[in-house]
Amino acid sequence: MAAKPRFHKDADAAAEAADDAVAEAGTDRKHPVDETLPPLKMFTSGLQHVAAMYAGVVAPPLIVGPAVGLTAKETAFLMGASLFTAGIATLLQTIGFWKVGARLPFVNGVSFAGVAPMIAIGKDRGDEGIAVIFGAIIVASLLGFVLAPYFGKLVRFFPPVVTGTVITLIGVSLLPVAFNWSQGGNAAADDYGSMTNITMAAVTLVIVLAMRKLLRGFLQQIAILLGLIIGTLVAIPAGITDFSAIKNADVVGFPTPFAFGGPQFEIAAIVSMCIVMLVCMTESTADMLALGKIVGRPADERIIEGGLRADTLGSAISPIFNGFMCSAFAQNVGLVAMTKIRSRFVVAVGGGILILLGLVPVAASVIALVPLPVLGGAGIVLFGTVAASGIQTLATAALEKGENALIVAAAVGIGLIPIAAPQFYHAFPEDLLVVLDSGISTGCVVAIVLNLAFNHFGRRPDAEDEEQHSGDRAVPAAAGVGVH
Repeated sequence: MAAKPRFHKDADAAAEAADDAVAEAGTDRKHPVDETLPPLKMFTSGLQHVAAMYAGVVAPPLIVGPAVGLTAKETAFLMGASLFTAGIATLLQTIGFWKVGARLPFVNGVSFAGVAPMIAIGKDRGDEGIAVIFGAIIVASLLGFVLAPYFGKLVRFFPPVVTGTVITLIGVSLLPVAFNWSQGGNAAADDYGSMTNITMAAVTLVIVLAMRKLLRGFLQQIAILLGLIIGTLVAIPAGITDFSAIKNADVVGFPTPFAFGGPQFEIAAIVSMCIVMLVCMTESTADMLALGKIVGRPADERIIEGGLRADTLGSAISPIFNGFMCSAFAQNVGLVAMTKIRSRFVVAVGGGILILLGLVPVAASVIALVPLPVLGGAGIVLFGTVAASGIQTLATAALEKGENALIVAAAVGIGLIPIAAPQFYHAFPEDLLVVLDSGISTGCVVAIVLNLAFNHFGRRPDAEDEEQHSGDRAVPAAAGVGVH
């Protein structure tokens, strides 16, 4: 009689052990964000990220350099340094250490938000102007690093009605960049907006769409990269592919620390760049929320805090190697959404490629062969994908409840002002323009404030409202999985 209970006990123990093994096996399965891919796929997918962001990284130094009085060679040095520091910032974001890094497929590079203030700070001051800019960036970045934990706590104020609005604005705000590239990128050029440029953009767009439709598997995932390669080859007989970058590039070059002299610290410049840093942190928070949903790992307080620490630390290190302030690149969020490749290590490989390009200028010049009209055609798909992700998020935001539709209407309307009417704020002080000229930042602020006013303050929610708000906060996790 004693054996039977022992048998059942042993059987139950075995069954329990088997269940535990199954459960453990389930928990050991890596999230797609943490998976590594075959080497060739890792490299080509990382290269695709670099191709998508390259123009955005080199454009700010290309604009700021001549404005502050640097020579062509010094400006080219700034461009290489920007690639190098973008790679460092991207590795901090994707690999991370301690509490630094979102550990998402998050690309970092030079922020456009600082271009106008940097020109105002360093205009016609040459090396001294660059030194003042670098000093201001270092101080603003260290301040941002200290503020990162407090920004992380704001995630509860980003329900779908807010995140959907901001993600949509990110995509819509980036589309004019693609349109500008499609016309040639330089409004002062004789061929700006020519039929040749726009036709090349259209051809690239059709190639990318056709490849997404006709190809399967890995080739379908790198359709953007293939489209850029084929578009560049087609552009050669059209005469818009410039090979001068390769001819004039050095084989090896290291961004010597503080090549323009030690950093200088001026109060007005520091205040201006601190405002830029707050703008960058706001946009990065929105980008992390968007990317978290796309990859199925919603950005919580810890992820946002780590991501902002990576942003600000990368920005603090950047001036040492002659780079500018770094922040998230929203166009690469669209690339992740389109390719469905969610591995952060793919983007880390892209960060390694950026560092290599910064150390080997001749390699960087190969990427520079891609004509801007070709990049513009691909950019329409990339940036449009971001906007589509935002619309998908808004579909989960219960716009029929309360004043949610009004929140979206006001935030999108105000966020579109810098795009639809670029001179709207021309009479405002320059310091305010840092924020007002960014539709993403203004739309984000309006959405947060109105969400607080309508859904948090001024009334006591009844049980139905509380249930609705709880559901709104839970939506990102489900929506993130649903994207795939």
